Amino acid sequence: MTRHVIAPVDELPPGTRKFLTIDARPIAIFNINGEFFGLLNRCPHQGAALCEGPLIGLAQSSDPGAIEYTKLGEIIRCPWHGWEFDVRTGQSYCDPRRFRAKAYPVNVEPGAAVMQGPYVAETIKVAVDNDYVVVDL
Repeated sequence: MTRHVIAPVDELPPGTRKFLTIDARPIAIFNINGEFFGLLNRCPHQGAALCEGPLIGLAQSSDPGAIEYTKLGEIIRCPWHGWEFDVRTGQSYCDPRRFRAKAYPVNVEPGAAVMQGPYVAETIKVAVDNDYVVVDL
């Protein structure tokens, strides 16, 4: 698994999300009350940009007419068809046996550890051959 540095913690305050593309995959990173979670920004139902939907809570009821809202700000609702997924786990609340949003592990690491690497810079050999610039990839 390849590590990718996303941003300093203070650039992603609680209640926010950051969209990015890593290895051609659309990803969203969420900060929920100081905890960080990553989801593939693609709804497994029909491919909508899942993470652009609203963050909501989960309505639960133990008795008729009694509704309790839990997991406030932890459930993402697909903007196309309203399917709901838990940001922490990717679990579907519409069809949990068949669908799950792809979740990615996200960690917070001290800056000193991130600075150490190991990082490898890709180098490309370039040569001049009879007035033509040639790049070897």
